[in-house]
Amino acid sequence: MATTQIALPAPRKPFRLWPGIVAVVLQWIGWFVVPAVLPWSQAPFIGLLVGVLGGLAILLWWLLFSRAPWVERIGAPVLIVGAVILTKRVVHPSIAGGAMGMLLYVYAIPVFGLALVAWAVVTRRFTTAARRLALIVAIVLGCSVFMVIRTGGLTAEFDNDFHWRWSKTPEQRLLAQATAESPASSSVPAATSTETGWSGFRGPQRDSVVHGVKIKTDWSATPPVQMWRRPVGPAWSSFAVYNGRLYTQEQRGEEEDVACYDLNTGKPVWKHSDAARFYESNGGPGPRATPTLNNGRVYAQGATGIVNVLDATTGTVVWTRNSVSDTGAKVPGWGIAGSPLVVNDLVIVAASGTLVAYDVANGNPRWLGPTGGVGYSSPQLVTIAGVQQVVLLNSNGAISVSLADGKLLWEHKWEGVPIVQPGVAPNGDLLVSVSESSGLRRLAVAQAAGGWTVQERWTSEDIYPWFNDFVVHKGYAFGFNGSSLVCVNLEDGKLKWKGKRYGYGQLILLPDDDVLLIVSEQGEIALAKAAPDQFTELAHFPALEGKTWNHPVLVDNVLLVRNDHEMAAFRLSSEGS
Repeated sequence: MATTQIALPAPRKPFRLWPGIVAVVLQWIGWFVVPAVLPWSQAPFIGLLVGVLGGLAILLWWLLFSRAPWVERIGAPVLIVGAVILTKRVVHPSIAGGAMGMLLYVYAIPVFGLALVAWAVVTRRFTTAARRLALIVAIVLGCSVFMVIRTGGLTAEFDNDFHWRWSKTPEQRLLAQATAESPASSSVPAATSTETGWSGFRGPQRDSVVHGVKIKTDWSATPPVQMWRRPVGPAWSSFAVYNGRLYTQEQRGEEEDVACYDLNTGKPVWKHSDAARFYESNGGPGPRATPTLNNGRVYAQGATGIVNVLDATTGTVVWTRNSVSDTGAKVPGWGIAGSPLVVNDLVIVAASGTLVAYDVANGNPRWLGPTGGVGYSSPQLVTIAGVQQVVLLNSNGAISVSLADGKLLWEHKWEGVPIVQPGVAPNGDLLVSVSESSGLRRLAVAQAAGGWTVQERWTSEDIYPWFNDFVVHKGYAFGFNGSSLVCVNLEDGKLKWKGKRYGYGQLILLPDDDVLLIVSEQGEIALAKAAPDQFTELAHFPALEGKTWNHPVLVDNVLLVRNDHEMAAFRLSSEGS
């Protein structure tokens, strides 16, 4: 009797899982463990690169070597990409806008790499229908991770300040507190000059140099003594100080404030509010610039371009303008950050990369500088060949304009996104930096019969003062190379030493002590020698909690520090006390 043989389909080969497991383990080690244990300043970015390459390895494994059915090999990545794109519409704005809009996509790589491998391992013996249903569940869970969190922004090392989405921000907690705090009763008059105190952004010369102050540097014996601490609205402003009062800017809900506090107690004296709010995910909400004190008035520029001139005693408005409207500029991605410069009868502000000068008395525009370019630097007054001029760094490079009429004197083309101030070498050469990868350049500017000349002396890649300002002392520049403090010789731009990592911190120079006072990105105060022979940290002390980008201020022996949610005053022990 003839028998009929029925050909059965060959059994499906089991998933090849081990390459995916190895890839995801290496990915998570490279992304999250390597930056935590390696001391290199570039370790976070190496970890990020390893994480991205790990994601690519997982994708190649899945498409080419996993032995999954082809409908799943193609369908799973397509579903994940589509889900992430849709998820961006419903996540918190800080997640959607973080890292210039790329935060969700960057962090989706490790999350969905792990989700894909875990799903493949767990469901390898499931039926086809159950496995595909589980894929949908895994994708939904992966998307849910991003829906329930928010971020307070990025640090220099790509660390995110993640919180539950429903948790209150420091600003919301501040607004929820009782607002009936009594203004400080102060018999001390407000500012009448800038000869003492601290006139504004980085001091009278905008160089972060504090003259005439000597402090004790053995903080184990004489540590800083806290005078007061209080919550403050978000902003990256520093302080202006005079006669027992300090002035700063902050955001309070939908109002942008210029605020005055008592220096000795931290109690509020007055505030001026405008209906304005700027927000971007990396830096958060609030003003970016610092008020300027001059002749009994406070000059301030908000993150959307509102320029206020206020009576320093009462906060009464003298006049107000909008630099963005007056120049035709646009508010850049990180906000208007230029601090006002007061020279003679002019108030000069930078609206992104364009300068405009107003009459001190009435706010009438006096001149408009060259248009074009974007930037976050503030106008800098310099004297070259006996000629006072205003230098500004913008995305086109460095420009200098006449103080009298704002006409261009000279320019140096160097494309970038400048943030820091230009520095001045001992012989009058300018020191400029325009991006996180540009390094520091020394320019020799001279006036000849045919006009102004600009010559590049050197460009150093041993120091990258892009986000953190630098100081000049005895022929050397002290600043940051990424997150590490460095010293370079101004003769040739060569590295003298590379020291401790302080993140995107800021620093001031005490030349009488040959000491640098540093505030790290993590809010720690540190002292280091301002000497070229070697890096020496003298002391350190915890001052603030959280990301700290604001410039510190030292007036006599009172140190003022702040970040986007608190500010504090410390009394340092003076030499001879």
